[in-house]
Amino acid sequence: MRANKAPTLHQQIINDIEGNILSGTWPPGHRIANEMDLAQHYSCSRMTVNKALSQLAKANLIERRKKSGSFVTQPQAQSAVLEIHDIKSEVQSLGLHYGYTRASRVERTSTTIDMKNLELPDAGNVIEVIGKHYAGPGVFCLEERLINLAVVPDARDEDFVDAAPGPWLTSHIPWTTAEHLIKSVGANSHYAEALGVNPGTACLVIERRTWSHNGPVTHVRLTYPGDRHALVARFTPSDPTGKSSGI
Repeated sequence: MRANKAPTLHQQIINDIEGNILSGTWPPGHRIANEMDLAQHYSCSRMTVNKALSQLAKANLIERRKKSGSFVTQPQAQSAVLEIHDIKSEVQSLGLHYGYTRASRVERTSTTIDMKNLELPDAGNVIEVIGKHYAGPGVFCLEERLINLAVVPDARDEDFVDAAPGPWLTSHIPWTTAEHLIKSVGANSHYAEALGVNPGTACLVIERRTWSHNGPVTHVRLTYPGDRHALVARFTPSDPTGKSSGI
């Protein structure tokens, strides 16, 4: 779960600058205020500002030039924060034909469950889109998505019949934060029928929430038959010697 405590000044500086970059408010080449001015603006030390700018530079969002200052680089929007794969590309990488069908699209006032999934403080209007992604003749995964219309009002004009909402959202709303929940479940009768598998079949479920600086954008639940999808992560130990890491 996300922590509810207020961000530190260091994180607040990162959030503010990152938001201006990913939203397009600060285009590539934009000169960022110097450390002294930022420290005065946030009422903090230059060391705190320097730490925040160094982290943004490490994420390739800004470029720090000696004696010139810090400038916005060409943003790598998604990969700078968290990589989110496009399902169509995943299927095509397997050498299989990709397909998509929309099962339903409903606009409604958010239910209690909707508010929990999107972390909405108050009830509002949402769109629920359910669709199936295909790899060849078989169902690759079932997508169940909520879109917060308060943050993405243009989604009201989209039917999402010809294409899934994920790529549309990626191209229209720069996101700043994402959260993944990954679990394994046995398919109940509903999911078994939707995925074309036997009841009880092991399925991989990925639930993802994304936020922009305007609030929650979307919550999506992707359910895959367990033998049709795998997650791969590569990482390095925090201690370069590996002594503090479990193997």
